[in-house]
Amino acid sequence: MARRKIDLSVKPTHQVLDMSTGAVKEPPMIPLICERVRTFRERLGIEQKSFAERIGVTGNAVSNWERGRSRPDVNLLPAICRVLGITLYDLFGEENPSDFFSEREKNLVSEYRALSLGNQYAVDKLVETLGFVQAAEHRPELRELMYFERSLAAGTADPTEFEQEGRPIFLYASPEVDRADYVFTVNGDSMEPDFCSGDRVLVQKASEAAPLRYGEIGAFIVGNETYMKRYEKDGLHSINPRYETLRFDEEQSVYLIGRVLQVLPADALADQADVNSFLALRSGRR
Repeated sequence: MARRKIDLSVKPTHQVLDMSTGAVKEPPMIPLICERVRTFRERLGIEQKSFAERIGVTGNAVSNWERGRSRPDVNLLPAICRVLGITLYDLFGEENPSDFFSEREKNLVSEYRALSLGNQYAVDKLVETLGFVQAAEHRPELRELMYFERSLAAGTADPTEFEQEGRPIFLYASPEVDRADYVFTVNGDSMEPDFCSGDRVLVQKASEAAPLRYGEIGAFIVGNETYMKRYEKDGLHSINPRYETLRFDEEQSVYLIGRVLQVLPADALADQADVNSFLALRSGRR
């Protein structure tokens, strides 16, 4: 049913005089709610006195409202709407959301209200769960990796515990990201031009990857230093020709962190809104 249109314009029926000058002056501004009370009352043909009795106030009170001298107490609004046969939306001139409901939606609301409180609670939880599942279906897939902002093992006595230096980073899923376990920052220019200082790179954990082959680039720990170098039979090579090959004797332990896959694409880093949704989903909250 189309929403009824109500003309609430106020046309003054008399002039207001300034008694000190005799000049005509603008009538006082009447609050909108007071105008509407008068308009709806008159439309129904209810006298002020009768209207006042039906809502439990004096005739003077209604007269004062309609003249803009005072406003109805908020506790009287339900009674006013009931007597006038209107809603609070009508009284305040707001759009009623239910006016835009389809017949199916209106029937669902009616059926819901007929349920017991316990069954309403069950419906609430079902709707919440369905909304949760639907929202999850439309969220982008994220992956949580370990991120190292500085030298992975700086100051670490046991290189096998370097992961304690990292923190979680959340990336959008992709074939490259799905292969990776770590992200760490390149320090220095020894791997330029392929890898520049400040670049973040994806690294695949050594224990879960095929053995590093000659010619591939890996992340290594030697003592308390971390290196990203190309692995060759005679040692660890830099791409930048200004750097010499790193060679180690049999007494030196070289730990392979993993295979360097590529520079992390700038658009792979998840934005905070998607991270919050991902964490909420993982914890079972919407």
